[in-house]
Amino acid sequence: MCGGLGSTVQSGPHAVAMLKFILLVNKQGQTRLARYYQHPEHEYISTERDIIRKCLAREDSQCSFLEYKKFKLVYRRYASLYFIAGVDHTENELAILELIHNLVETYDKYFDKVCELDIMFNLDKAYMILEEMVMNGRIVEMNQNRILLPIRVMDQAIQKWS
Repeated sequence: MCGGLGSTVQSGPHAVAMLKFILLVNKQGQTRLARYYQHPEHEYISTERDIIRKCLAREDSQCSFLEYKKFKLVYRRYASLYFIAGVDHTENELAILELIHNLVETYDKYFDKVCELDIMFNLDKAYMILEEMVMNGRIVEMNQNRILLPIRVMDQAIQKWS
């Protein structure tokens, strides 16, 4: 079992959170990281602009969940970045918010106070961290130390050979 959301990681078709996509977007609406699961990317790209516009237009006092077409959007703003997740209507919004928060904390731990420039200039590492947490739209790991271990090992190998 994984830490954090480990209690939700169980066997069964709907026991593990199923994500359709995760987007990291700045306040100007520019996508900095996008990862799509389940469906071909082209199905979402046409609606990505609309999704971003809807999330950015909402007030801070409004709920971080909203219904959008065939799925639900769960988002959270951290400094200048919006973290947006698309999930099935049946998913637990609070569990997805916890995933987003843990992703931000993991980025903070790796990048030492992550900012938009860290994501832009280390996009490969940002994707690796996300891939250690979510595979094929399912949350597989929430323990920050286990998430960062393979990335730090890779960093050490690069340091050793350079």
